[in-house]
Amino acid sequence: MYAETYEKLLAVPVVKGRKSEDERFAGAINTTTTEIYVPVSGRGIQGATSHMLGQNFSKMFDVWYEDTDKTKKFVWQTSWGLSTRSIGAMIMVHSDNTGIVMPPRVAQTQIVIIPILFKNDDAKVLHDKAHELAAQLKAAGLRVTVDDRENHNPGFKFNSWEVKGTPIRLELGAKDIAAGEVKCAVRHSGAKFQVK
Repeated sequence: MYAETYEKLLAVPVVKGRKSEDERFAGAINTTTTEIYVPVSGRGIQGATSHMLGQNFSKMFDVWYEDTDKTKKFVWQTSWGLSTRSIGAMIMVHSDNTGIVMPPRVAQTQIVIIPILFKNDDAKVLHDKAHELAAQLKAAGLRVTVDDRENHNPGFKFNSWEVKGTPIRLELGAKDIAAGEVKCAVRHSGAKFQVK
């Protein structure tokens, strides 16, 4: 389950394994782990782990239950650890000199639409079209935001969303509307292209 969380949600490949006797959690019978390779440093980082503690700690701390036969039994314990370290690992694997690159499945905003307004353009038409496109994408199950803030220029908005790692930026101007298309910028690759 840890590996699936890392790989399918965070897009972070892991190596599953068992810790050696020297590396396992102190007092544990067994420790399984997911190890993450960090390309930027060439090192590995321990991801989520699971520990079979057996009865070592229940005997030490007198944690028991009364069984159906009225005898005292020490509990068997496990410990599971998926922490904020996972977010840190995702950031180390998916970042560049601009900022984080969010995997689409966990990005708060998967697509941002930025209206590009020039002097003689009709702002209402442009903003209405941007929100119409956002509604279509939301209906398809995507998390979409229209950045129609009037106090920032498009370059500022582009940078702001790139730093946040938003997977896809759609730029929509009057010429794009006339052509029935938008300019698409993909965060992880930097690719930019027109799309219908």
